[in-house]
Amino acid sequence: MVTLHVNGKARQADVPPDTPLLWTLRDVLGLTGTKYGCGMALCGACTVHVDGQPVRSCITPISAVGQAKITTIEAIGEDRVGKAVQAAWVEVGVPQCGYCQPGQIMSATALLKRTPKPTDADINTAMSGNICRCGTYTRIRAAIHRAAS
Repeated sequence: MVTLHVNGKARQADVPPDTPLLWTLRDVLGLTGTKYGCGMALCGACTVHVDGQPVRSCITPISAVGQAKITTIEAIGEDRVGKAVQAAWVEVGVPQCGYCQPGQIMSATALLKRTPKPTDADINTAMSGNICRCGTYTRIRAAIHRAAS
């Protein structure tokens, strides 16, 4: 049994230590907003925050999380920056199919927390590991700039 600190609450999970964080969140804790994309940390759909840093949960074993604070897309709107990012996503109309958007929002929020006024180059670097098959990259950039203002 492991205790995880997810979205401000202590949660218990009976999983082996090598279980990926993604499957613990989705299958054990019922937090299905974080998506499975590639399973190899290449697409960013599974991005969550671990102690404020964007992490690919599909390759992060529970044993690596320890007592860290985990934030998922379900709670990112409770944060001032996360709320601004979500609002900008809606205002700009970023999502097309929407599958990758939880990971995109998590990465964008982490970017704005460390770089409140990012340049296009900052955005490109921070978002480079997040793939959108619908190609909404221009709208993603616009939403990040809007959330930063």
